[in-house]
Amino acid sequence: VQLQASGGGLVQTGGSLRLSCAASGFTLDYGSIAWFRQAPGKEREAVSCTRSGRGTVYADAVKGRFTISRDNAKSTVYLQMDSLKPEDTAVYYCAATRRNLISSSCHSMTNFDYRGQGTQVTVSS
Repeated sequence: VQLQASGGGLVQTGGSLRLSCAASGFTLDYGSIAWFRQAPGKEREAVSCTRSGRGTVYADAVKGRFTISRDNAKSTVYLQMDSLKPEDTAVYYCAATRRNLISSSCHSMTNFDYRGQGTQVTVSS
């Protein structure tokens, strides 16, 4: 299983970016996919999680601004990030598991079996 994250970059405050996580060797029809982020000097935090048949969850910090979606035919999960703020600056990672996690389990990357490399998002003020 490989997860390939892309779409990061430099954007001004208030701007938008769309991250993509392309999965190979893993079907998105089942299981859970999540985005995490880690800023310099800070702990990694969960951003959003989508579970087959169980909907999506978002961190409070991104609710109303970020949208997670999945295209099963393309085996790709997206994170649309709007109204970006400097505090969104971080390396963003996608992670996946074949298990259908409950909401609380989406908060820890230890519950995911696969992780992609990160993509840097920088929001300038």
